[in-house]
Amino acid sequence: MKSGILAICGGIGGAKLAFGLSKVLPPEELVYLVNTGDDFTYLNFQISPDLDTLMYTLAEVNDPERGWGLKNETWKNLKALKEYGVDTWFQLGDKDLATHIRRTQLLDEGKKLSEVTKLLCTSLGVKHLIIPMSESPVRTIVTTDKGKLAFQEYFVKFQCKPKVKKISYIGSNKAEIPKVLKKLIDENRFSGVIICPSNPYLSIDPILSIPELNLFLSERNMPVLAVSPIINNASIKGPTSKIMKEMNIEPSVKSIADHYSGLTDILMVDYKDKENIPRLDSVSFVFDSIYMETSSQKINLATKCLEALEGKYS
Repeated sequence: MKSGILAICGGIGGAKLAFGLSKVLPPEELVYLVNTGDDFTYLNFQISPDLDTLMYTLAEVNDPERGWGLKNETWKNLKALKEYGVDTWFQLGDKDLATHIRRTQLLDEGKKLSEVTKLLCTSLGVKHLIIPMSESPVRTIVTTDKGKLAFQEYFVKFQCKPKVKKISYIGSNKAEIPKVLKKLIDENRFSGVIICPSNPYLSIDPILSIPELNLFLSERNMPVLAVSPIINNASIKGPTSKIMKEMNIEPSVKSIADHYSGLTDILMVDYKDKENIPRLDSVSFVFDSIYMETSSQKINLATKCLEALEGKYS
C-alpha cells in the first residue's frame, strides 16, 4: 500500500529541502535516500559526509553558516594533529569526530551502514528514516586535468579548482541495496519521489548509477519531481555550473531537464527561469522561489513540491 514520499538527496542543497519536508511530513510518511559516493576513510575513521549533513540538519544541530558540521564546534584535536605533522586537509571538529568514531566502531562490529545510520540518528533524536544508497562502497571518482581524484580530494583538498573531464562511480554495478529500502520498493510503499536540488553529477548521479535504483525510477508507477539546482543559468550553491561548463554542458534548466529525462515527470524551477523553459512533452514545469535561506522558505518549497506531486495524476 502506498503511503509515503521518497526524498533523494545529498549535500547542503539537498539537506535544505529535506529539512523543509521533515517539517511538513511525519516520519511514517517520509524516507530519505542519501548519496554515499562521498564516503571515504580518513585517519582510519569511516566518514559519511552527506549522511551526517542530513542527520545534523534534521536534528537541528548543524552549523547554518558553513552548511556542514556541527554548530558551536571546536577544533582542538585538529590543531594538535597539525602539531604532530598530520596533513589535516579534511577538517574534523571535536564534536563531529565523535560521530565518526562511533560509526567506525559499529561498522567494525559487523553492522551494516544502514543499521549504523539509524542508531546514530536515534541518538540525536532524528525520527525520520535516513537510508544510505548502498551498504557496500560506491566511490565517486572525478577525472580532472590534474588526474583522477577521489571526491573529497577534488571537493575539499583542491576546493573544486581542477577542471573536470569525467565523473565515475566505482562499485555502483555491485552495490548492495539496504534491505529496508528494497522492502519498501517491493511493497510499493511510495506514492511519489522528490529529487532534491543537490548537484546532479556529484550527489544524485551516484545514486542513479546503481542499476536497481535507476530501474526503480525508470519503471516507476508514481510521479517523480526534481528540483532544479540552477537559477538563471548559475548554481544555487556549489560547483554545479562550473562542472557543467567544463563538461561542455550549458548550465540551464533545459540541461537539467535533459539530464533527468526519463526519470522525472515534474521539474520545479525558479520564477527567474520562467522565460527559459524548453518545450518538452515528457516533463511538466512548475514554478516557485527555490532559493532556500530561511526555515520558512525551506518549508514553503517542500509544501509546493508535495502539492505538485499530488496534482500530477489527480
